[in-house]
Amino acid sequence: MRRVLGTAQAGAEAEMPTVDDEAGPVGPDPARAAGTDPDAEADAPEGAPDDTDAGPAAVRRETTRQCLATRAVLPVAQMLRFVVGPDGAVVPDLAARLPGRGAWVAANRGALRQALKKKAFSRAFRGQGRAEEGLCELVEALLEKDALAALALANKAGQVVTGNSKVVEALQSAAPRPGMRRVPVAGLMHAADAAADGMAKLDALARRVGEAAGREIVRVVAFPGAQLDLALGRANVVHAALLAHPTSAGFLARVTRLEGWRAE
Repeated sequence: MRRVLGTAQAGAEAEMPTVDDEAGPVGPDPARAAGTDPDAEADAPEGAPDDTDAGPAAVRRETTRQCLATRAVLPVAQMLRFVVGPDGAVVPDLAARLPGRGAWVAANRGALRQALKKKAFSRAFRGQGRAEEGLCELVEALLEKDALAALALANKAGQVVTGNSKVVEALQSAAPRPGMRRVPVAGLMHAADAAADGMAKLDALARRVGEAAGREIVRVVAFPGAQLDLALGRANVVHAALLAHPTSAGFLARVTRLEGWRAE
C-alpha cells in the first residue's frame, strides 16, 4: 500500500527539450539542461524563452517545463505555474489557466524558496514580477484548499465512507469473493491526529485487501480531524475510505501534490 504522507517527490533531471516559440524552436544548452552550469543564473538573459510559457493555451500542448530554481526539466504535473497578477505581484496558478505568460517551479517548498532567493521571478518576468513575502505560505494554503475541495466533491458524489466499522466493511467488500460484486476502494484516509493503533489495524487490512485484489490502496494522512469534519460536513471524522471513482482519483492526485510540496 503506497503511503502518501512523508513520501519525497520523485523528480529526476532530464534533457531539455526544444521549446516552440513564435521565433521558432530554441535548441538546448547541454550544460544547462544537465543542471551543471554554475553560472546558468548569471548568464541567462532576462525573459529567456525557457523561463516563461506563451500562455495557458500553449501550456495545454506542453508536457514538460524547466524549473526556474533548479533548471531541471520536469513533467508539468510535478510543477507549479506562477503568473504576474494585475497588481504586479507573482501569484500561483494551480490550474495553469490564468492569462499571461507563466513561470514554472518544481512543486515543492524547497524549490520555491530557492527561486525566491535567486530572484528568479524578476528575471523571468523581465523585472515585472514582484514576489511578495509569504508566497510559500500562500501556495501551501491554496494546495490544501484545493485538495479539501476535491474531497468534498468526492463526498458529495457518495464516494467517501466514514466511521471505523463502515470503513472496515468497505475494505472487506473490496476483497475478491466468488460470485459477489466488489466495490473497489481507492484510498484509506486517517486524520493526522488519529490514534496510531487504530490506523495500524486498518492499514493492515487495506494491505491484505489490496494484495488480494491486485490493486494499490493509497494511504492518506494529510489533514487533522477538524479539517476533515469541515470538508465532509460530519463530526469526529477519524478514518475514511475512498471508493474508486473519478472524484476520488481527483482528490488523491491533489493530496499527492500537497504532500509532495510539504516533503520539500
